[in-house]
Amino acid sequence: MNNLEIYCMCLYDDHLENVQALGYTPVGLGKNQFRSKWLRDFEGDNISHKNLYYGEYSFYYWFWKNKLDTIPDNKWIGFSHYRHHWSNQNKVKSDDLNNLINKTNYLSFVLREPNQNWQDHQVILGDPMYVNGHYKFSKIFKNGVSSLRILSKNLFAFQKKNRNIKLHFDFFHGMGILDKAIDILDEKERNDFRKFVNNSYSFNRENMFICRSKKLMHEYFLSVFTWLKKCEEIFGFNLKGYAKTRIYTFLAERYLPYWFNKYSNPLIWPVFFFDTNKHKLKIENKLSFTKN
Repeated sequence: MNNLEIYCMCLYDDHLENVQALGYTPVGLGKNQFRSKWLRDFEGDNISHKNLYYGEYSFYYWFWKNKLDTIPDNKWIGFSHYRHHWSNQNKVKSDDLNNLINKTNYLSFVLREPNQNWQDHQVILGDPMYVNGHYKFSKIFKNGVSSLRILSKNLFAFQKKNRNIKLHFDFFHGMGILDKAIDILDEKERNDFRKFVNNSYSFNRENMFICRSKKLMHEYFLSVFTWLKKCEEIFGFNLKGYAKTRIYTFLAERYLPYWFNKYSNPLIWPVFFFDTNKHKLKIENKLSFTKN
């Protein structure tokens, strides 16, 4: 019996066949129409109406409130997107995987069962995105007011040693937003999270994780949703532009690696990018899948 279930979150019904090819549970987000085979985030206790602002966290909320209690203890539960997938190649980095994968071999790289290296861990996080790389001047000027405000405070802000998570967030999502959000965390998390964003140069992106502890998942969801609810009182929902509209998703994306690293011992695992819908992949029963 496979002790791993992965929920693959999508925005459109025509992703269904491709998610089924993965062997994952299809999750339809938001207001679009989906066939009955999809799991939806608007039934029971839900915040589906906030999906535009919360992204995948509208499903995380639904899962927490409606599904988590029904999951067997010690079963691995994972989350992915139709364009970002867990790999079964634990010795190959994500960037290298992206260069190897194409529409003819894609399914042989998809994670389908727990790996033996997971035995001593309760949480799996995707390998990190580094934010201290080169900032192109074209992007700095394209980003307009936010970049100018950062530069006005510190002419050396974009030096490599200063390119931490905090600067990255200010640059792409608005200066001061992350600071205001951290200020309303309870004392237990406030100082530690601030140190994390100021002293870290990478984070585990895409809000993806795999976990086998129901207790740990419950505690994470309780912590992050309590915080995001307080953030709503500051930032509201009258937000313009992708980088601002999904601000709650992006705040949670920085909080997730901080929280799981503080309260568990996560194992880092490759995640690769491949747009299944773009390539319209179909399941092949005769495929020989690569062994871990």
